Amino acid sequence: MLRHLLQLTWQRKSRHLMLSLEILLAFAIVFGIAAFALRCAQLYREPLGFDGTDTWSVAMQMSDLPAEAIPADTYDLFRRSLLELPEVRAVGFMSFAPYTLSTWTMSFKSAQTGAGVLSDTIEASDGVADALGVHLVAGRWFDATDDGAPDTAVVLNRRMAATLFPGRPALDQRFTSAEEGSSRTYRVVGLVDAFRNKGALMIPTKFVIARFAPHTTKSRVRTILLKVAPGTPRAFEAKLSERLKRVRNDWSYEITPLASARATLLKEQLVPLAVVAVIAAFMLLMVAFGLFGVLWQNTTRRIPEIGLRRALGASAAGIYRQIVFEQLLLCSLAVAVGLVLLVQLPLTGALGEALNWPVFAGACALSMAVIYLLSFVCSLYPGWRASRLDPAAALHYE
Repeated sequence: MLRHLLQLTWQRKSRHLMLSLEILLAFAIVFGIAAFALRCAQLYREPLGFDGTDTWSVAMQMSDLPAEAIPADTYDLFRRSLLELPEVRAVGFMSFAPYTLSTWTMSFKSAQTGAGVLSDTIEASDGVADALGVHLVAGRWFDATDDGAPDTAVVLNRRMAATLFPGRPALDQRFTSAEEGSSRTYRVVGLVDAFRNKGALMIPTKFVIARFAPHTTKSRVRTILLKVAPGTPRAFEAKLSERLKRVRNDWSYEITPLASARATLLKEQLVPLAVVAVIAAFMLLMVAFGLFGVLWQNTTRRIPEIGLRRALGASAAGIYRQIVFEQLLLCSLAVAVGLVLLVQLPLTGALGEALNWPVFAGACALSMAVIYLLSFVCSLYPGWRASRLDPAAALHYE
């Protein structure tokens, strides 16, 4: 039967061309949406590198005051004052809070390879590991033993460690800044598996976390991270703001629980996926109408042929199966062409990690399921109508 269906499809190749292109286009659209959704799900399951539970961030708003003008003692005043609050468990300072989409990129030079490496960078104080719940996989976080050291203590993620020191353990290794006019050197004291400060959908990247010590670091940070007691209500915000004002009354403070910031950011990041999904659903609906119309037209043109087959003894079920299987066969040919074209993307690495093999395989499976289901549903009614034709009436049809 398959050979017979292939012959019929080939004989009507000019008639089926537009229908095949329509199916191919629908397959490509569904594949794109499925790949995007699967990549988001894949990223969501990857580790962030920190916990963030019961952590609040405080962005210090200093009006026109440059960050460099903040006295070094101010940070110690904030830390001691906030730790006096019974709700506060730990205090740390950071360049910017997680889930803010802020980016600071620097170039570093590997002492092993001599190559320059671009990496996301952030400065964090000694208390950030406890305040943020950073998950170290090797080494340690910054502490007072790093005071007075000639090198800046840093924590790297695995990607950065593998790039700077390929084939070698990164702990206690040193590297330098590749920025023009900078001779700063760094010493690796710890490693994290990952650090994705931009949220659950952030693409993994190389990351360097440098120690921030107000009395020895020239730069300044504007974010305070607080670890608070579990179950601390939002009403604590007023008490916290009052305590911050005691230290610097001339500044304003934006207080945000990280759980709230994460939920807000995730909603914003999923908006494009939702919009594209709605557009794709509308396009698939149009494709479904097109498939149904073309199948109906093709079935109408074949009424004399169907009547002849019925007169020669073909059963209604056989006619029904022929119409449905012909559509599924045509769908298979279009999907095969689509797979040949789309497989070039992971093979060539054109989209990098965004379309890795697990995402490609999952997107192909979902796309094929949707297109086959769409073709099957669209062929049911034309097939049923064809199977209900009276042989005598069909033979006299003009």
